[in-house]
Amino acid sequence: MKNTTIAVHGGTRKDDTFGAINEPIYMTSNYRIPTDGTPVDWSGTHSNIYQRNRNVNQMVLQDKLCAMTGAEDCAVFASGVAALSAVFTTFLNSGDHAIVSEVCYSATNLLFRKYLPEKYNIEVTLLDTTDTEAVRAAVRPNTKLIHVETPGNPTTGVSDLDAIAEIAHAAGALLSVDATFAGPVCLYPLRRGADLEIHSMTKYINGHGDSLGGCVLGATKLIDEIKELAMVNYGGILSPFNAWLIARGLVTAPLRMRQHSENALAVARWLEACPAVRFVWYPGLESHPQHDRAVRYMNGQYSGMISFDLNGDEAAHQRFLNALTLVTHAVSLGDVESLIVYYDKSSDKLPHYPEIYREGFFRFSIGLEDAEDIIADLEQAMKISGIL
Repeated sequence: MKNTTIAVHGGTRKDDTFGAINEPIYMTSNYRIPTDGTPVDWSGTHSNIYQRNRNVNQMVLQDKLCAMTGAEDCAVFASGVAALSAVFTTFLNSGDHAIVSEVCYSATNLLFRKYLPEKYNIEVTLLDTTDTEAVRAAVRPNTKLIHVETPGNPTTGVSDLDAIAEIAHAAGALLSVDATFAGPVCLYPLRRGADLEIHSMTKYINGHGDSLGGCVLGATKLIDEIKELAMVNYGGILSPFNAWLIARGLVTAPLRMRQHSENALAVARWLEACPAVRFVWYPGLESHPQHDRAVRYMNGQYSGMISFDLNGDEAAHQRFLNALTLVTHAVSLGDVESLIVYYDKSSDKLPHYPEIYREGFFRFSIGLEDAEDIIADLEQAMKISGIL
């Protein structure tokens, strides 16, 4: 079946007692333990015992994610950061070395710059993973994990997953890939040699801006380790209601990603031609530094994330934000509505980004509005702010 069909029908329905088409929400903290001799997995990762270990709505969501990505198994968590932390704390031990995308989500950056080295004695090399040879040169005898974010947040840099998977496996390390910026349809890291695929489900998987969640996909052996440590014993479980909301959103993900991608390409092309724009990066543009990789990896859909900047000082940038009427000034991404946030010169992250970003820039999440309306809002805000 095609992915649009799998999104609707994939996975296993857990309860058809009353013939309901939609899965119920199972608001229970406990489950009845069998007394008929049925084997019970007291770890709770393969038996329903207690909601922190496993709940039915979680299982429905995991099954659908596996059906859509081809993963053997999946673990879902209360947030994207919980999913990332689950991977890092499960597979990295004191004295291990990790290679990590320097351009990455702020919580990932902080975990590897501060908490994991200081609290757990984990050695870390942060570098530009779009530079494959830099990744190769950073490998050490104690390298246990290479973590890549692609496209990178917020610069949209695209890493060469095929080559990095070979590097990781030759070193006896795992490759984990945060593909949140690509969503669940535009990129399939597991098919490119990744051992673990991670998403903040808050973004494109849910798609409606109304619930938090994170997921890790991969081989059952690896996912079982993650579930036992991070889900059962760290307790980062996803609630049944949020699991239900995200599963509902996931049904339309292929349709939404198609529209996000079409809109973003139209907006990016308009920005590229606009004299008020200092630069624009979008993987679907031929001018993007890793466009050829994006063509190879992203299946003709380049998601909805654009980074760009305008000519003018910071006051002009703020006037532009204030003049927007359709596009919302807000963090996060992947919602049905367009969201924009500005990184000014005071951001401590700018030194880690490509040089063109260091004067400040916008991260722009393109929504599902008509592309012409998004462009019209940008144009009128540029004119009001005096930039155009």
